[in-house]
Amino acid sequence: MGKDYDLEEIWNDPDEDIRSLKSLILFGIRGIAAYAYHAMVLGYTDDTVNRFMLKALRTISLDFSMEELLPIVMETGEVNLTCMELLDRANRETYGNPVPTTVPLSIEPGPFIVVSGHDLHDLALLLEQTKDKGINIYTHGEMLPCHAYPKLKEYPHLKGNFGTAWQNQQKEFKNIPGPVLFTTNCIMPVKESYADRIFTTSVVAYPEMVHIGPEKDFTPVIEKALELGGYKETQHMTGINGGTTVTTGFGWNTILSVADKVIDAVKDGAIQHFFLVGGCDGARTGRNYYTEFVEKAPKDTMILTLACGKYRFNDLNIGEIGGLPRILDMGQCNDAYGAIRVALALSEAFACDVNELPLTLVLSWYEQKAVCILLTLLHLGIKNIYLGPTLPAFVSPNVLNFLVENYQIHPISTAEKDLEQILAKA
Repeated sequence: MGKDYDLEEIWNDPDEDIRSLKSLILFGIRGIAAYAYHAMVLGYTDDTVNRFMLKALRTISLDFSMEELLPIVMETGEVNLTCMELLDRANRETYGNPVPTTVPLSIEPGPFIVVSGHDLHDLALLLEQTKDKGINIYTHGEMLPCHAYPKLKEYPHLKGNFGTAWQNQQKEFKNIPGPVLFTTNCIMPVKESYADRIFTTSVVAYPEMVHIGPEKDFTPVIEKALELGGYKETQHMTGINGGTTVTTGFGWNTILSVADKVIDAVKDGAIQHFFLVGGCDGARTGRNYYTEFVEKAPKDTMILTLACGKYRFNDLNIGEIGGLPRILDMGQCNDAYGAIRVALALSEAFACDVNELPLTLVLSWYEQKAVCILLTLLHLGIKNIYLGPTLPAFVSPNVLNFLVENYQIHPISTAEKDLEQILAKA
């Protein structure tokens, strides 16, 4: 039996490149672990994913060189692709293929519960336990795409979406007359004005907040909703840009079902370019770049989006092309798998490499799931990714140079300059 390894030793390594590569592996498998957990609670597991977690943890503890670590960094991206496919299959086979759905942002009078995080299973259990109790359910943050799954849409009390992205919760939850259930770690330090109505479950907890255990009895949440009573009148809330509804549900199956129309639109010149604009949102200055990018993108371009970064622009109405809205919300962060499927299908249809498609990825960076998704894109050889608002601090200059030289990763500048540079190459 080997001795335990203290993960803090990663950051004590005198070689900044080794620290950087081991950090990429560690943060990458933390993202994979999150996706694997969500699949596992639905009864789906994968031996390849499980075995790699052990391999990656062992690698981190060993005295490996940069040349030995780089292949494992890329393998992290490969395994994450397998894991995202697993979760995609788990969600679709359990709840049905997502369908385009317009979601209101207003909150109706009466008792309600807000569900935040990522876990569809927890939402489904809560919907069943609140059936016929006069309590409405609203999604928050990354739970928005749940409205598009047919099995979840069967519950008429799944009403709409509360608020915007996770980093705005301290302002948006102030004096909220309903409880909030967090299913993953999208929780910020809890303010006094709503501390008595925060609940956690699954893998997330917070000091002094009530935690719903593995038995998944949501009675305390339900009782709190009835006690607080909700709003007396309809609350007409909006997105960041003033929109009153948002649309989600453009998963890969929906987009590929109209692939012939999309291909014809490209051939006819109606669509000149695709942008995938998404990723993790945050409070850091500079993230309004993504709003400006979408607003200024030419009218003959399509915007695919996913994860909570979409809240910067998902309430905008920027028109349609060929009957499809120009903003297509593909889902949660793990639905990057669907975006990859669409890209690969288009490259096959046009008989070209993915990097030759009129497609550019413009990603917002924040935490470990962003790491594993980026590594998946690099594993697939996808180049010319625009990344911001800042580059991750744990990536050393040498590792960054490797990524720039081999994958042409670009730090974002301004929306105008980046659009000009991208479209000049198209």
